[in-house]
Amino acid sequence: TTGLSQALSTITQPLTMKILPCIFCVVLSKFSLGFSTSTATPVKVVVTGASGKTGRLVVEALFDQARKQNNDEDDGVTFEPIALVRSEKSAKALRKLVPGIGLDQIVICDIANDLKPSSEDGADDETNKSVSSALQDCQAMVICTSAMPVINKLSLVKAFLKIPINLIRGKKAFDFRSLRFDWKQNQYPELVDYQGQKAQIDLAISMGMKQVVIVGSMGGTDPSNFLNMIGKRQNKKDGTMSGNGDILLWKRKAEVYLTEQAAAGKIEAYTIIHPGGLKDEEGGQNQYVLDVDDALMQDKENRSIARADVANLCVAALRVNAGEQGPIRVALDAVTKSVPEGEMAPSAEDALQTFLQENKVYDYSL
Repeated sequence: TTGLSQALSTITQPLTMKILPCIFCVVLSKFSLGFSTSTATPVKVVVTGASGKTGRLVVEALFDQARKQNNDEDDGVTFEPIALVRSEKSAKALRKLVPGIGLDQIVICDIANDLKPSSEDGADDETNKSVSSALQDCQAMVICTSAMPVINKLSLVKAFLKIPINLIRGKKAFDFRSLRFDWKQNQYPELVDYQGQKAQIDLAISMGMKQVVIVGSMGGTDPSNFLNMIGKRQNKKDGTMSGNGDILLWKRKAEVYLTEQAAAGKIEAYTIIHPGGLKDEEGGQNQYVLDVDDALMQDKENRSIARADVANLCVAALRVNAGEQGPIRVALDAVTKSVPEGEMAPSAEDALQTFLQENKVYDYSL
């Protein structure tokens, strides 16, 4: 089970995109509630997909870390989040959920469609300038964008109509496997998870940012993973599959692009995090299990992780990279498991430091 598979279990309400589409890019205003009490200049970090659950938690985690530093509970580097969201509606919702965020810490932008190099057709130089101005002095980017599936309504209706028949036959009343999932128009994996993420990486490079953190998904080594089937349809004549699917493959392609840019010296550091199934639970209750190349998929019992723990791992990557061990370039898979009785759960930073000492390397040739 991966982070996206958690979304597939919800049938009572449509799933919405948690990416950055909007028609224009604008900074909301010039008022800040920032980090005025810190003696050190905070490091600005842009969080894309900040209106999504995981992205919002990353923003909150960055604020929480700054609060601890201001209260002398932490002597590490201080961060100031800049949130990129898809619309004004998303911006307003984010401000309600994260009251401490200032208006000048929110940017509305369509990265996938509007942020194109000047040499490309449809490039909007004014939009590019607006974004560059809004993200000036940002030193790192955390990418939390992802295409999200929506239920095919016809398949949902058919599943409900089959409930009486299934009960008569002694089967489960509701057959979840009969549901089909699609992507919203113009919000499919190739556009969002490859072209969109590539545009974000290019933006980070063009602005001289030193580090990029990507929140991806486990399962990328397996082309036959069921998540790659979302959005595809089978040809009844020859059995071939077609359509806008392969979400894990497009994510992987964007990750490879990031590693190539780093190898070329265009980005100093990166951390690519592949979480297991995402849970909406409190973080810090379990211990991290970090590995590479989908090895954690073999564990049938521990395949999930709280979104809050993923957010803390993103902050840990920023902190470790800013410390003596940085710059770091690493890709890893992440789940959590119960803490043995009588022990305390290691922090995300400690878990990441331990993993880095193991010198494991993610193999993108698989």
